[in-house]
Amino acid sequence: MSGSEKTQAKTEQAKGKVKETAGSAVGNEKLTAEGRAEQAKGDARQAKEKIKDVLKD
Repeated sequence: MSGSEKTQAKTEQAKGKVKETAGSAVGNEKLTAEGRAEQAKGDARQAKEKIKDVLKD
């Protein structure tokens, strides 16, 4: 997995988790949804990079 892509995926996942937690804490459904979406984006990026690694080998 490319180092920068891996880092970006982890960052998106972490930012999403923070947004989701903050949204839940203050009762902001929109922020919670944005956090979940950002986590999903990070998960997808990570999965894409893992597939690329598998196909490389």
